[in-house]
Amino acid sequence: MYKKITLSLLFLLILFIAKADEPWALSTNKEGIKVYTRHVPDSKIKAIKVECALNATPAQLVAVLLDIKGSIDWVYHTKSVNMIKQVSPSELYYYSEVTIPWPVHNRDFIAHIKVTQDPTTKVITVDAPCIPDMIPAKDGIVRIEHSVGKWIITPTDSGQVKVEYTLHLDPGGSVPAWLLNMFITQGPTESFKKLKLQLQKGTYKNVKLAYIAD
Repeated sequence: MYKKITLSLLFLLILFIAKADEPWALSTNKEGIKVYTRHVPDSKIKAIKVECALNATPAQLVAVLLDIKGSIDWVYHTKSVNMIKQVSPSELYYYSEVTIPWPVHNRDFIAHIKVTQDPTTKVITVDAPCIPDMIPAKDGIVRIEHSVGKWIITPTDSGQVKVEYTLHLDPGGSVPAWLLNMFITQGPTESFKKLKLQLQKGTYKNVKLAYIAD
């Protein structure tokens, strides 16, 4: 009996590891923007990964990511965005509401962004998890309570930056499959297409950041 239980637990452990290590599957590849998806254990929502090269310096890209007001111009379906707290030049909290097609309720979230750079490799990490209850929930809007996003920004010798963006979230409530697919695959592609345009704006042309070594 003990042996059977042990074997069953071992099987479950192997199954969990296999799911956790599931490889990324390419979903779309448009205009140099590759979007991958993969299943996440104990979640009905797939994780996404976006890979692309951008014509920008590391400081320019970080400046765009930390320009909270400017994000309404390029982040998919953003209705409104407001700063909550600026901890330091490289760390902040902000609130955003996302427009969702009727009859599904809009979503909102509170993100905590923190930028760090490896002094040796110059690789930049931008962590962007959600904080569920920093400000009260609003009537008629579903709060996204579980979301983990991360940017890995790698400088290249060609004057570009290589970007890897990963995200896994739980949108909360009941969301139809077609809507999930739209935000998982179409959303990242549209956002990164607009991000390329955002980086060309004069606001970011000659930007320098004290905490980023280009």
